[in-house]
Amino acid sequence: MNKLLSRVTLAAAGLLAATQAAMIPIPAMAAYPEQPVKLIVPFPPGGPTDALARRLAQSLSEPLGQPVVVENKAGAGGNIGSDYVAKSKPDGYNILFGTSGPLAINIGMYKNLGYDPRSSFEPIIRIGHLPNILVINPQVPARTLQELIAYAKANPDKLSYASSGNGASSHLAGVLFNQMAGTSILHVPYRGTGPALNDLLGGQVSMSFTDILTALPHVQAGTLIPIGLASAERSAALPDLATLDEQGLKGYDVSVFFGIVAPKGTPGPVVDKLNQAFVQALHAPEIRETLAKQGIVEARDQTPQGLASFIAAEVPKWGALTKAANISLD
Repeated sequence: MNKLLSRVTLAAAGLLAATQAAMIPIPAMAAYPEQPVKLIVPFPPGGPTDALARRLAQSLSEPLGQPVVVENKAGAGGNIGSDYVAKSKPDGYNILFGTSGPLAINIGMYKNLGYDPRSSFEPIIRIGHLPNILVINPQVPARTLQELIAYAKANPDKLSYASSGNGASSHLAGVLFNQMAGTSILHVPYRGTGPALNDLLGGQVSMSFTDILTALPHVQAGTLIPIGLASAERSAALPDLATLDEQGLKGYDVSVFFGIVAPKGTPGPVVDKLNQAFVQALHAPEIRETLAKQGIVEARDQTPQGLASFIAAEVPKWGALTKAANISLD
């Protein structure tokens, strides 16, 4: 009997000890972030993507309570920096400032990309998009879309369009234009927007699909003629300029979008905190003024799910185009 009582007493003591241990407060998880956050830009310094990233980084430090440092990891059309983030530790300290190329287009052109924009990242927020615009050299005898198409068809291979490089959105914009308009305008790739613009202004090439921020000063000066916006909606920067869709190329939309992603497996609370910080920054009057000056249209849906859905729709859209045009960069 005494042995039985001893066993019961020991068991009760063990249960009491376990209960007391369970009641001891567990130290709270470390608050995120405890150190500076790196915003990886997969393009060289000085371009519009880099400039926007640096402007936003300044406004993120306050809501996050830590500095946000921009780091450029350029190369392979944005793939090097994107792959770096995809393979980073999923702790929220390396996030990607992505664009249409690395987050939607490149997967259809590179056989060994190393990551998949749909499954290698945790979406954080879609910032918005920068509309492209179709501009022509004043020497081209056309002032409307229909006149341009008619001239191109009557003079096969006489017109040419400049792009910032093979596989860039400015290249694919011309591919889509030729497909939809039934033209055969020659593609001339350059190493960057600057050289392409210089030759367009000089008349070495006929036209280009470039971003509205780059084209606007030349449109205002009359050195380039705007034909139409290559996006689904008009731009506040040129409110009277109709889209190509409005002028007859139904469904034509080639805009550069900006999205923020983190490595796959980044905890939900970290993603939510980053999303909230970006939303707060984007709603600041000075940031909205910056976006407006750069011609960037803010995304309506700024949730992580909104970016995930957008990327899921963009990948097959561009994949079908690059496959039909047999564009491969491997």
